[in-house]
Amino acid sequence: MKSDIRRVGIIAKPKLTTVATVVNELTQWLAAHQIDVVFDAETAMLVGGRTDSLPRLEVPSQCDLVVVLGGDGTLLSVARAMNSDGPPILAVNFGSLGFLTEITLEETFHTLESILIGKATTQKRLMIDVIVNREGTQFARYHALNDVVLTKGALARIIDIDVRINKQFVATYKADGLIVATPTGSTAYTLSAGGPIVFPTMAAMLITPIASHTLTFRTVVVPDTVKVELSLKATQESVFLTVDGQVGLALEGDDLLQIRKSAQSVELVESAHNNFFDILRQKLKWGER
Repeated sequence: MKSDIRRVGIIAKPKLTTVATVVNELTQWLAAHQIDVVFDAETAMLVGGRTDSLPRLEVPSQCDLVVVLGGDGTLLSVARAMNSDGPPILAVNFGSLGFLTEITLEETFHTLESILIGKATTQKRLMIDVIVNREGTQFARYHALNDVVLTKGALARIIDIDVRINKQFVATYKADGLIVATPTGSTAYTLSAGGPIVFPTMAAMLITPIASHTLTFRTVVVPDTVKVELSLKATQESVFLTVDGQVGLALEGDDLLQIRKSAQSVELVESAHNNFFDILRQKLKWGER
């Protein structure tokens, strides 16, 4: 990645008080290297309520690098705020390693030094767009780094979801729900639903039923060049759309969802000490008795 870093954005998990010390140390380190710092409003409150902060959604467009302090959830919210030419993200995990936030606190400053001398590497992660069409017009639009999920309400019965790929009918899924995920999201909800683990830089999307009524339904992996369409059979049941487990809305019976590769992607700074398979071994306890 480029080493010409002039402004760094710092975004921390809201209400994570333990991060204040790290934010102060990071600010001082960057100042010593003649690098300006931009805070989002919530992070600024952790370091004395600086008045030069910006709304979180505006921080990425003002920086050459964004440092995210928190966990995978914090990173997901930042990723959805990025535009198509957004800066790389250095994701630092507080606590156990995350699938996305793979940089530990201990290697944060070493990684920053590698960035400044041009030795750091990054990974491009695919994102997907979902458009909700209601009564023939676009009703809502979202970006997702992990997944788009349709689920039934707590007391609802099994729901019927028609799936089409590039206008070709695939099947009517009878299930508790359906997940359309990126390779990055293959280690999230899709994994819990029995889906495969896909290397995060692959050009693909995964379609996985949740508790399918038909046991022969399995995850389908498709190229990232296709358009996936989901439509509900006319129903009175409660069905919800959730994006990255964080935002979404209640769906209506005739809603049509269109999902495809987004024009924007996310560039994540890689750890020098933990690769994808290291994290899988640690998180999934591979090789342990």
